[in-house]
Amino acid sequence: MELREKVDQLPPSPGVYLFQDAAGKILYVGKARSLRSRVKSYFLESRWLDAKTGSLVREIAELEYIVVDNEKEALALENNLIKRHMPKFNVLLRDDKTYPYIQYTSSEKYPRVYVTRRLNKDGSLYFGPYFPASLAYRLVHLIHKHFLVPSCTVDLNRTHPRPCLQYYIHRCLGPCADLVTDERYAEAARDVRTFLEGRRSVLSQSLKARMERASEEQRYEEAGGYRDLLRTLAEMEERQKIAAAEGDDTDVIAWYAEPPQVAVNLFHVRGGRVVDRRDFYWEDQSEFDPAEFLPSLLKQLYLEAGYLPRYVHAPIDFEDRELLEDVLTEQAGHKVEILNPQRGQKHQFLELVEKNARHSFIQRFRVLKPSAKAIVEALQSVLGLPEPPRRIESFDISHIQGSDTVASMVVWEDGKMKKSDYRKFIIRGEAMIPGPDQTEGRLRDDFASMHEAVERRYRRLQEDRKPFPSLILIDGGLGQLHAAAQALEKLQIINQPVASIAKKEEILCVLGREEEPIALDRHSPVLHLVQQIRDETHRFAVTFHRQRRSSRRIGTALTEIPGVGDRTAHKLLRKFGSMARLRQLSVEDLSAEIPRHQAQRVFDALHGPVARPAVPSPDP
Repeated sequence: MELREKVDQLPPSPGVYLFQDAAGKILYVGKARSLRSRVKSYFLESRWLDAKTGSLVREIAELEYIVVDNEKEALALENNLIKRHMPKFNVLLRDDKTYPYIQYTSSEKYPRVYVTRRLNKDGSLYFGPYFPASLAYRLVHLIHKHFLVPSCTVDLNRTHPRPCLQYYIHRCLGPCADLVTDERYAEAARDVRTFLEGRRSVLSQSLKARMERASEEQRYEEAGGYRDLLRTLAEMEERQKIAAAEGDDTDVIAWYAEPPQVAVNLFHVRGGRVVDRRDFYWEDQSEFDPAEFLPSLLKQLYLEAGYLPRYVHAPIDFEDRELLEDVLTEQAGHKVEILNPQRGQKHQFLELVEKNARHSFIQRFRVLKPSAKAIVEALQSVLGLPEPPRRIESFDISHIQGSDTVASMVVWEDGKMKKSDYRKFIIRGEAMIPGPDQTEGRLRDDFASMHEAVERRYRRLQEDRKPFPSLILIDGGLGQLHAAAQALEKLQIINQPVASIAKKEEILCVLGREEEPIALDRHSPVLHLVQQIRDETHRFAVTFHRQRRSSRRIGTALTEIPGVGDRTAHKLLRKFGSMARLRQLSVEDLSAEIPRHQAQRVFDALHGPVARPAVPSPDP
């Protein structure tokens, strides 16, 4: 059937339409109040004057459609299909970030708290989202320190022989080793829940009563702990900015465009204060149409969001505004309005966001190198780190078919590589003998090598009581990432940020969020920073590996000399460095390091029997 004939037979019902190319790939997904009228409009010659529509129609080879009951269902289905198929003619939201929640595992016997960016129906309670993202990590740290409720992954359904390090540094009550009664842990867990629910006055009264009771019973150390916690709650009162459904929370969105490049700024205003901002960039908007761009952006931002503000301020009005407001209102459980302020303070603030969008555009597309601080803050945001990373330690493995395996660790600190802190590791573990699939065997050996290097590094830091880095970066994929994580778990190190970067795909994976791999724009300065650290780690590992192989070959050449063993060969190489240097030495020079007879043998072997100085014959 001809495409035009198929369009004429479309029902006049609400639904979603999908345009496909000759290969069956989805080109565009759209929704319509009347499928027949909307789709037919694409084939009017007057619409072909628009460059984007003309290009789309020329590629359409097939049409599919889905009929739904109403426009609200069409809106939700359109958003889901766009996210699933990523059509090239739709406006796609890239470089997005989600805000963290605090998960309280109320269904466990011993509830714990975690920072998460994914809401699951698992019986847990979720609090948030938190603005800025680092606030969630700061609150969880406070919970560890003052309430002693952990975030570990230890199985608490069985008793362990001893607790982890968190117990000894007073960050956990030790339920894993039966070091706390069920009643005491339940009390701490109730306090955490009350704290996260924002009922701080109730919590303060309870703590004050317990403090007075402990003091009366002369349990002064326990009373002092309650006193310190009360002080902390008072100090945190102003700093906690937990977003709630109530209040006049507002999101303000604006853009600056020089097609095909577009920069968008989204400001989150909570309680009259700007608590965070988000930046989005596009490089493929050759025909930038604000009336199409804005609703596409808002739908992808808010239709599946865990939290919705009461107001969204935008520079323009658009066709489906009322429909989108109704859908978001039902989703949020409170009125959501999308406004276009024309005057007054709200309009002035919208102009301020537009000015910031222009600055973001210039910083991204016209300035060659953003500031180091901006890159570090962006890295913190992308990886969801609790604080801007000041020190990054990166690991890589180098070998040839499993031989001479070594590992390297390089350090990036305060914006530059710190070569004085680089470390080399000769992998000591037994090499895994490859099975029938040699590639698989070598990969398993890579994982074991990474496990050994990471364990040795951080066991040493533990023993020396030195601070851990802001981020551990692993050169490799999920296998290497999990090997490093198992090494840290063996050392009972928790809450240590770890990420990996795969060489070919340049995909970032964060430990604990492996199901959400991060694919950054190829122009992203964050990606460039991670690549710089990764490449330096690889260079350092390969250089060390070559040195090891060269040293082994030279050592073999020396030990082939009769009377010269491994110890003598290594002694000469440590002293003189290379075979070329050894050839420049006399027997007397060599005799200063090794016995005369060995020195003569080495000299003869390196120079041949001709090189031995002739002994003059005695006079007749």
